[in-house]
Amino acid sequence: MKLAASPPVDDDRALVGAWASLVDSLPDATWLVDAHTRRVVADNAAARQLLGRGASSLIGEPAESLIATPEDMAFWDEAAGCTAGALQSDTTLCAADGRTVHVTRCIRPLVDAGGGPARHYAVVVSDRSAWREAENEREQIVAELQATLESTADGILVTDLVGRIRAFNRRFATTWGIPEDLLASRQDETVHDWMRRSVPDAAGYQRRLRAIQEATLLSATDRLTLHSGKVLERVTRPLWCRGQAMGRVYSFRDLSEQLAAQTRIEELSLTDALTGLPNRRLLAEHMARTSKRSRSEGGSFALLVIDLDRFRQINDSLGHETGDRVLIDVAQRIKSCMRADDLLARTGGDQFALLIDGADTQLAERSARRVLDAVAAPCNLDGSQFTLTCSIGGALCPDNGHTADELVRHAEAAVLAVKQGGRANYRVHKGRSGGDRRADIQLDHAMRQALASGRFRLHYQPQVELCSGRVVGAEALIRWRDPALGEVSPTRFIPVAEDSGFIVALGDWVLTQAVRQGALWQQRGMATPIAINVSALQFQQPQFVDRVAEVLAAARLPAQCLELELTESILVRDADEALQRLRALARIGVRLSIDDFGTGYSSLAYLKRFPIGKLKIDRSFVQGLPGDDSDGAIVVAILQMASALGMKVIAEGVETEGQRRFLLDSGCHEFQGFLYAPALDTLSFEARLKLAQAQAEVTRPQRVRLVSG
Repeated sequence: MKLAASPPVDDDRALVGAWASLVDSLPDATWLVDAHTRRVVADNAAARQLLGRGASSLIGEPAESLIATPEDMAFWDEAAGCTAGALQSDTTLCAADGRTVHVTRCIRPLVDAGGGPARHYAVVVSDRSAWREAENEREQIVAELQATLESTADGILVTDLVGRIRAFNRRFATTWGIPEDLLASRQDETVHDWMRRSVPDAAGYQRRLRAIQEATLLSATDRLTLHSGKVLERVTRPLWCRGQAMGRVYSFRDLSEQLAAQTRIEELSLTDALTGLPNRRLLAEHMARTSKRSRSEGGSFALLVIDLDRFRQINDSLGHETGDRVLIDVAQRIKSCMRADDLLARTGGDQFALLIDGADTQLAERSARRVLDAVAAPCNLDGSQFTLTCSIGGALCPDNGHTADELVRHAEAAVLAVKQGGRANYRVHKGRSGGDRRADIQLDHAMRQALASGRFRLHYQPQVELCSGRVVGAEALIRWRDPALGEVSPTRFIPVAEDSGFIVALGDWVLTQAVRQGALWQQRGMATPIAINVSALQFQQPQFVDRVAEVLAAARLPAQCLELELTESILVRDADEALQRLRALARIGVRLSIDDFGTGYSSLAYLKRFPIGKLKIDRSFVQGLPGDDSDGAIVVAILQMASALGMKVIAEGVETEGQRRFLLDSGCHEFQGFLYAPALDTLSFEARLKLAQAQAEVTRPQRVRLVSG
C-alpha cells in the first residue's frame, strides 16, 4: 500500500489504503487523485509503465500534470469539493520518455456509501496506441487505394458480395455518364438502375450481372454497348481479403476510339495509301482464296509482277511529288487493261501485281503486252514529257505452284531475267516437267538425309597473290558424294536447295565447318583467311549477322579471317536492308566481297555505299583472255573501277599462264584456278600450304609455280 507524502486524517488514511489495494490489482493504468489537493495518492504499476516512470511513484504528482489537456484542466477546476460527474474521452498524453501515447481516459468520482461530496477520483487510462496505429494504417490504405483507383485509366467499381458499392473512381462515373453526387450518395440500387438503363438490352445485362454475382470466384471479360454508342470492355474479378472472397472489382474501359482506329487501320493495312489499290497483304489473301478455288474446281490463274524501269530517275530529276503522280497515272493505265474480275495491287515503291483469274500462258502474255503498251504511252506532266517503260514477269497456277510465295518468287525471277536482258519486255516463267519436279523432290530429300548423316564435305581452293605467288586465302567449296547418286555436282544440288529453302541449313553448315577449319589452321601456325559463298536466302535471315558472330566466337577465329562472298542480287533487292546488315558484319570485322562481279545487275551508286573490300571477276570474263578484246576490256574496266573505289580484285577460273600474265599486267591483285590448284581436300590443301611455306623460306619465287589441274 502506498501513502501520500502528507498523511491525511486517520479515516482518510484507511479509505485511501482500501482504494490503493484495489488500484494495484487493476490491469489498466490507474491512479487515485485526492479531490481536495488534486494530487495522486495511489497508483499502480501499469500507470507508471504507461507514463514512462519506471519504478518511481506517481504519488504526490499534480493530477493535471499527468494528462494536461484543456478538458482535464476544466474538469479538475470543477471537481474540487463537489460530486462532479465522470469524464471519458479519447486523448493523448506525453510520457516521461518522450512518447506520445493515444489513450482512452475515464475520470470517475469515488463516493462514500454515506453520500456527500466525492473525496477521491479514480483515473483509469487504456492504451489505444495500437488501435490508433491500426486506424491510421487503415486510413492510409484507404487513401492509397483511392489514389490508385483515380490514377488508373479505367473506370473502377468495387462492390461487396451482394452488390453494395464500396469504392469507385471518377473515370467510372464519366464512362457511364453517372453524376458524381449520385455515386457519392451510395444509393446502390439507383446507380445499378442507371447502368441497366444505359444498355439497349437491360434484361440481358441484369441476367449477366446476376450470374457474375452468384459465381463468387468467377473472373470474366465481356463487352457492353451503351445507348450512347460507346463500347465498353467489362473485366470483373473477385476481391480477396485474408484468403476469402469479400467482394468484386469491375473494370470498365471505353473501346470506342480503339475499335474505330482498328477499323481504319484494317482498311489502311489492306490498301495502298497513294493509289488506293489493294496492297501486298490483300493480294496474298485474294491469291490464297483463288488458289483454293483452283485446287477444288481445277481452274487456273496468272500472276504478273510489273516493275517500272528506271523510276528512280524520275524521282531524282522531277521530284517525289511528280513521282507519286506518275505512279497514280500508271495504276490507271494498267487498270484500263484489266477485266472486271482481275485484281491489280501495288506491292512496292514502283512495283505492281496483276492477278488474272482463269488465265493460261497465252492470256497472260496478251495481258502483259497490253500493259507494256499502256505504260509506254507518252507522259506529259507539268510540261515535262517523257516515256516510261516496265519489265513484267509472270507465273501460272498450278503450273508454277499453288502458294502465293511460290508464284511471287517465280514471277519476280522472271522480272529479274527481263531486266538483265534489257528491260521493257515480259517473260512468263516456264514450269518444269513433272519428271524434273519429281527428281528435284527426290534430290531435296537426299540432301537433307546427307546433311543429317554427315555426307557433305568441304574442299578448299587456294587464292594466290599475283605479284608474289603466295597463298593468301582459301575459298571453301561444298562437295557431296551420295551412296546411291554418286558424286553430285554443286551445279545440280545448289539450285534445288535454293528453290526449296534448304540452302539456309546447308549454308549454315558450310559457315560452321569452314570457320572451325580456319581456327584449326590458325592453331597449327597456318593462318589462312577463309572465303565462303552466301546465298540470298541465307543472307536475308533475320539472325544472320548474329549467327556469323556466334560461330566465330565459338571457334575463336578472328573475324578478319572470314570473308563472305555475296552475289549482286543480294545487294540490289533491298539495298537499305542489305546496307544495314553489311555494316553490321563490317563492324564485327568480317571481310566482304562480291562474287561473280559483272554477271548480274550492277549499280555503282549502291556499290560505293556498301562496305565491300573485294570484287571477284567471274570466270566467264577470264576464259577469253588474253585474246578476246571484249573480255579484256571488261576486265580492265572492272580493275579501274575497283581501284577508284579502293577495292581489291580477285579473278577466278584462271587456267593458263597467258590469263595470269594479263591479269598481273592489268593490276589484278589475286587469282584462283586450276593454274595453281583445283579445290583440294583438307589434307591436300595443308600439304600444298606447307610446301609453299617451305619454298618461301628457301627463296622468294618471282613467278607462280604452275601445277596441272
